[in-house]
Amino acid sequence: MSAYWIAVASAEHVRRGRQGGFMQVNHGKAAPLRRVKPGDGIVYYSPTTILGEKDGLQALTAIGTVREGEPYQGDMGGGFTPFRRDVEWTKAEETSIKPLLDRLDFTAGKSNWGYQLRFGLFEISAHDFSLIAEAMGAKIAAAAN
Repeated sequence: MSAYWIAVASAEHVRRGRQGGFMQVNHGKAAPLRRVKPGDGIVYYSPTTILGEKDGLQALTAIGTVREGEPYQGDMGGGFTPFRRDVEWTKAEETSIKPLLDRLDFTAGKSNWGYQLRFGLFEISAHDFSLIAEAMGAKIAAAAN
């Protein structure tokens, strides 16, 4: 893998993507998905279970590897055709991010650790990807950078 990313979406939306073998970010925008390349590692963080609810889920909900191909539009019905990328999702357990906050490079020592999650997609270190994979019980490893 050459890069590692965290994407943000409700757990309900992530589960739909896992079932369909795809990822979407930023309400279906194409531009962020063009930054993600085949072979990159992707982790989803879900602040909530359902979009618009404030249930405090704060969980890591999916992990996988981006497949070959370019972003494409999928049909969600009602005229909504968001951009997607195909992902090989790895079997993993959804897990709270809270026990990892003091060990992840992007959160350690930061009282406002959630700020960057507002961007919907951002790059993380190989260390963070490996730590998250281990916490989720995923059989996927980051390459040494």
